[in-house]
Amino acid sequence: MKFIASAFIAISALFILTPLSAQQIDARPTSNPVELGKINWLRNYDEAVALSEKNNKPIFILFQEVPGCSTCSRFGFGPLSDPFLVEAIEDNFVALAIHNNKRGEDARILKQFNEPSWNNPVVRIVNAKGKDIVPRMANRWSPEDLLSTVIAGVEKSQGKVPMYLSMRLAEEQGRDNIKEANLSMYCFWTGEKEISKIDGVLSTEAGFMHGREVVKVSYDASQVTLPNIVKAAKKANCADAVFVDDDYDLAQVRKFTDVKNVKKSGSYHKDGEVKYYLSKSNYRFIPMSKYQQAKVNAAIGSQQNPNQYLSPRQLLAHKYIKEMSNKKWTSQINQDMEATWYSLLDEIAMKS
Repeated sequence: MKFIASAFIAISALFILTPLSAQQIDARPTSNPVELGKINWLRNYDEAVALSEKNNKPIFILFQEVPGCSTCSRFGFGPLSDPFLVEAIEDNFVALAIHNNKRGEDARILKQFNEPSWNNPVVRIVNAKGKDIVPRMANRWSPEDLLSTVIAGVEKSQGKVPMYLSMRLAEEQGRDNIKEANLSMYCFWTGEKEISKIDGVLSTEAGFMHGREVVKVSYDASQVTLPNIVKAAKKANCADAVFVDDDYDLAQVRKFTDVKNVKKSGSYHKDGEVKYYLSKSNYRFIPMSKYQQAKVNAAIGSQQNPNQYLSPRQLLAHKYIKEMSNKKWTSQINQDMEATWYSLLDEIAMKS
């Protein structure tokens, strides 16, 4: 039986934002070739150095073919268009694009950094004197590779990595190790809240299986085992039964937990109101990753501050959404983040 909350307790925002009008955010570039993604780039090295010295930020240099090969294009519409990487690069560095297949100023900078022409994408993060602060990134073009490089640069220059970046890296690192299980309990809304707190759990969804309320759990099997998830969930009264497809997982749960009802998964359908606590707040209108949605839902349901899991631009978007309360917003729960994120940023940029 679904748990119906008698009252929804509003969470006071602990993250203090300056007025919206005082926060400027650039609209997404409309003339970028695909190889440069969605980042607002400088194209002059001397200008980048001047801004680096003025703002005390390292320079993020992309050496890129434009127009380029398929690898260059994939790097552009992949990692260089990832919302979290775009934000991290623009906010923490001076972003500079050098075309490695052009003459003139581009060729001069290539020679200065001893970079080959007509090469696949290369990333260098340097100080204002042109010295690398992290190892050169070459022949590695996945989101995980770029995230690792960006995080190393942020840590080197600022000493602390924002939570949203660490979470984004965890999602990418777990992509090839994701497994699923279905845990049954008396209330799947409570289940989503409690199970999302377990380290290694990347997303949850409330639904039904074998005539019971269940939470479909996606987790990084390289970080946490299913028996440990079940044990932690059982402590929160959220694992009365476990349904999984894999015979090995069935055996492991039976061997290492005291849950009696463990069997193969059956037909599943999701509930019409997943992420219950998130769905009752205006945080539901913010585009987020599924990992963020799980954590924010758990935080709100536990009367904790959800802002710790969001990026500065997501927090700015939340403030904007609250200020534009007369506008009809659409819930972003279980939606693709990138599909609406950049249009929302452009709208904020126009109003700022």
